[in-house]
Amino acid sequence: MHAMVGLADTVTELAGWLRLQHAPGVGPVAARALLARFGLPPQIFAAPFEALREVVPAGVARAIAQPPRRLANSQLELTLRWLQRPGNAVLTLADAAYPPLLLEIADPPLLLYVRGRAELLSRPGVAIIGSRNASAQGMQNAAAFAHALSAAGLTIISGLALGIDTHAHEGGLRGEGATVAVIGTGADLVYPRRNLDLAQRIAKQGCIVSEYALGLPAMPGNFPRRNRLISGLARGVLVVEAAAQSGSLITARLAGEQGRDVYAVPGSIHSTLAKGCHALIRQGAKLVESADDVLQELQWLGVAHGAPAPAARQDGETPLLAALGHDPLDADTLAARCGLAMGALMAELLALELEGRVERLPGGLFQRCK
Repeated sequence: MHAMVGLADTVTELAGWLRLQHAPGVGPVAARALLARFGLPPQIFAAPFEALREVVPAGVARAIAQPPRRLANSQLELTLRWLQRPGNAVLTLADAAYPPLLLEIADPPLLLYVRGRAELLSRPGVAIIGSRNASAQGMQNAAAFAHALSAAGLTIISGLALGIDTHAHEGGLRGEGATVAVIGTGADLVYPRRNLDLAQRIAKQGCIVSEYALGLPAMPGNFPRRNRLISGLARGVLVVEAAAQSGSLITARLAGEQGRDVYAVPGSIHSTLAKGCHALIRQGAKLVESADDVLQELQWLGVAHGAPAPAARQDGETPLLAALGHDPLDADTLAARCGLAMGALMAELLALELEGRVERLPGGLFQRCK
C-alpha cells in the first residue's frame, strides 16, 4: 500500500471510521459526542445499546448496534483502492495531521479525503470566494489578490467553482502558499468538469480535500455544507464579488460564526455583483482594496506552523488541565492562560475530550471531568 499521511494504522481502524461515517442518523455532531463518550470507533460499536442511548436517540443507537452496512463495506474496498494511488490520503478526526482550525468549528468532519499536499490544510490560509458569474474585473481581482497573498506565504482556499474560485486557485498556484480546493463531491471526482485541468494541477502543486465519500456526485445540498470547511480552514475570508443573494454570503456568515475575519472588495454602486460585498461591509466586514490591507488586518509576519503539545506532568495533570481548573471556561480565555495558539489548544482539548478528561459544554465552554 502506498504511504499515506494520517491513514488509520490498520484496515480495521479505517473500516471503523467508515462504518461510523455511514451509520444512519450519525452526523458530525453526534459522531463527535460518541467519540467523546466511548473513544475510537471500535469502542463505540462495542458499546451496549443502553449506553449508546444515553448519547444519541434510540433509532440511531439501534443503527449503530447493527452489523456493518453493505455501503460501509463497499466504501472500504473503494477507499483502499483509491489510497493505492500516490498523493491520496485519508485523515480521521483523531489524526495528529487533522487540520487544527477545523477542530474549532461546531461540526468537523469525521474523515477528510485528501489529494496532494495534506500539510497545506494546517498552514495559515485565506479563503477567497465570490460569484460564479463574475465580471472580468472581478476575476482579475481574485487572481491578483490570491497571487499576492500566496506570494506572502498564505495558502489560498476556495471551492473550485467557476468564476472567482477558479481565478483564486490560479493565483494561489503562482505563489509559495499554493492553494487548497474544498470540493462538494467525492475526492475522486471533479466538478465542474471544465475545471478538470485546474484540479489536476492543484492535486500536484496544492491540495484537494473533501468530507464526502468517494464516488459521491455533485448534489445541490453538498455545496452549502462544504462552505463551512472553506471558512473553517481559513484565518480570514475575502469576498471579491457577490450579488445580493450570493451563496458567498452564506460562507461569509459562517466565517463570522466561526470567529474568522471577513473582508470584502467594494465595487461600483451600479453593479449588481457589488451589492453582496457592500452589504457585508455595512454589516462589519473589513473593506479592502489591496492584498496589503488583508496582510495588515491579519498582522501577517509569517508565523511558525503548529506548536508542540504541552508535556504531561508525572501525576497526569497537563498544563492545560491546570489552567482549565474546575470551572467552565471558554477557549479564548483558556488560550490566554496557557499561552497556546488556538489551533494547538483545540487539538489538545480534543485529545482530552476523547480521553474523557474534558467535556464540551453549550456556548463554546469546556470543563474538566476528573
